Amino acid sequence: MKWFGMKAAQGDARPALARAWGSGGVALGEWPASYEAQLRGGVIGNPVAQRAMRLVSEGAGATALKASGTEDAARVMALVGHASAGQGLVETLACHLLLHGNGYVQVMAGADGMPAELFALRPERVSVEADARGWPAAYLYRVGDSVTRLSPEDAAGRTSVLHLKSLHPLDDHYGLGCIGAAAGAVAIHNAATVWNKALLDNAARPSGAMVYDPGDGSVMSPDQFERVKREMEIAFAGAANAGRPMLLEGGLDWKAMSLTPAEMDFVGLKSAAAREIALAFGVPPMLLGLPGDNSYANYREANKALWRQTILPLVGKIGCGLAQGLSGWWPGVRIEADLDAVPALADERVALWERVAAADFLSAEEKKALLGMGHSPSPNFA
Repeated sequence: MKWFGMKAAQGDARPALARAWGSGGVALGEWPASYEAQLRGGVIGNPVAQRAMRLVSEGAGATALKASGTEDAARVMALVGHASAGQGLVETLACHLLLHGNGYVQVMAGADGMPAELFALRPERVSVEADARGWPAAYLYRVGDSVTRLSPEDAAGRTSVLHLKSLHPLDDHYGLGCIGAAAGAVAIHNAATVWNKALLDNAARPSGAMVYDPGDGSVMSPDQFERVKREMEIAFAGAANAGRPMLLEGGLDWKAMSLTPAEMDFVGLKSAAAREIALAFGVPPMLLGLPGDNSYANYREANKALWRQTILPLVGKIGCGLAQGLSGWWPGVRIEADLDAVPALADERVALWERVAAADFLSAEEKKALLGMGHSPSPNFA
């Protein structure tokens, strides 16, 4: 039995639309699916996404960190703050976690067996090799045709490759980045930019029609058609000829075409796509200079929201991961952000100091303990 022509539809399926726009070879209505293609179109080729990425990664890299729980805290901070191969560790990991959802750190030991360098591996080159039970047994690092197998632990059972990842609800081994979620908005924003550039190249005005009406019903010869077309391209096309008066011969009439409502909405469409990109990266649109967005009372509140909701949680994830990876050498070590050194949170610190100073029922030592400047005295039960 045929239910609504199901059998016929399966036998003669409609071919997929394969017409590509631009030069990326992407089918109409689609966008790049691979991580590298999304980076080239979404971060390298899109100003909104690139600025959002820099705000988050550079903010994380500039965050002051502090180590505690070990007597060798200075060595730990020197190791974390060292620039390896010209890249800052925290800034690079923040970029990898934000875009790819995964960050890999190779711990390189020195002659004394202690960690001498922490190097962030590019996440798109690393793949997890799972054992029979599904646990990560090794990491494969691919560069071209070369594949290097990296063990997650050294001979002493200490971490040699540290894997940081964002939460992915459908994957056990890999984290979820934001570049895939922003791919659609980036494709719309880039397409609108290409459209506007093409409109500017075509005299910065909507195209019109050259109408030939001699009155006797005849048509132009091929030579006449090519000559008129060539003269139009040379003398009247392009931004340099915008507004240039047109002299037409007998029988020729220029009919200008007005912008359609869809074309007039391109500015709003581009702004909406830019706000979606900012949303995917966790950056308030106001900080990206997007017009018409008043979700935050002022710039200060938007900057505070960026730090509280995006940068500090990302730095906290990186600090906890690095501390866990280095615990084999420094048990109990903790790496966390120094909130007192974050300029965006200065007003919160001032408000805290004022509240603590106004609490007359607290002693000076108790006030210092609340502010993190000392230890509260032990209660006397004698």
